[in-house]
Amino acid sequence: MASIWNNRISVSVFGEAKGPAIGVTVDNLPPGEFIDLLKLRQFMERRTPGVHESNDFVQVMSGIMNDRTTGSPLCAFIQNTEQTEPDLSLLNRLPRPGHGDYTGTLRYRGFNDIRDGGHISERMTLPLCFAGAVCGQILERRGIYVGAHALEIHGIRDKEFDNVNVDKDDILAVRYKNMPVISNAAGKKMFADIRAAEEGGETLGGVIECAAVNVPAGIGSPVFDGIENTIAQLLFGIPGIRGLEFGAGFQAAKMVGSQNNDSFYVNDHGHIRTSSNNHGGILGGISSGMPIILRVAFQPPASLGIRQESINLSTMSTEPIAAEKSADACTIPKYVPCVEACVSIALLSHLLDYPHFTG
Repeated sequence: MASIWNNRISVSVFGEAKGPAIGVTVDNLPPGEFIDLLKLRQFMERRTPGVHESNDFVQVMSGIMNDRTTGSPLCAFIQNTEQTEPDLSLLNRLPRPGHGDYTGTLRYRGFNDIRDGGHISERMTLPLCFAGAVCGQILERRGIYVGAHALEIHGIRDKEFDNVNVDKDDILAVRYKNMPVISNAAGKKMFADIRAAEEGGETLGGVIECAAVNVPAGIGSPVFDGIENTIAQLLFGIPGIRGLEFGAGFQAAKMVGSQNNDSFYVNDHGHIRTSSNNHGGILGGISSGMPIILRVAFQPPASLGIRQESINLSTMSTEPIAAEKSADACTIPKYVPCVEACVSIALLSHLLDYPHFTG
């Protein structure tokens, strides 16, 4: 399985949703970086609220000693606390709509672990979050902050980040909210809509907006190793993504060139800036010094509390599949830190090539 991402930094996730544990190995992190384990747990708590009270939920096996990176591969295990066994006979013959049961069975000739999706599970975003939380701390020691919020859930829309002036304070103001939104009024409406969907057995999708601020100009590369390329490759490791845009995104297709181009100027501090930020902080695959802005669209979770139709793979006939209780009627709130994690890994990987980066 393609579970290793390698681009200066190497991230390898392992395990299966119903196995004893899942985990991650991160290699080529700079040595001597201070890692605050309490902040790591706080970051993971945003992904899975309520399960991180125990210090042994995440076990760091190597790579950190005396709260600093050692330079050797950082390996962490995350215990799977729920070991309930699903009906394997049912999953073997009735692939669930919207899941990877059918395609995974074809790809791995029926030998794949199908319990709760096995390796093709949203639970694999947990080790990805851990890796991103470590990278995020290394970035923040250099003044670079990555933050995201729920921009939209089922048509209910939050305020957008100011794509020119978003700063560290804007990011931190959202980070630890129960519903990660800029507008609390929008967040209340989102909570209510999620509860209504859950009561009706339905699920909801949405859009996450992410910003990275104080990224120095000049990191990244053109063509195949641009910042957008790196971020996109990591983001699509999160299940359920159906769209990604940077800056003005698809709205740029509706503009003429003079509207889309961002004019350069020199600010009062002698720094080159742009008056607008339709380019989303990236030009030619390389950072411009403006905030990096992106938005990610997610489909609704596939597990529904209503009956659906499937195909019995034994008889090749249509057969109803029973309602199943979804762990989340909407994954947008817990995927906000996942998006941040992917962007943090991508940016740190490019910063390792930056001339002024110091370990």
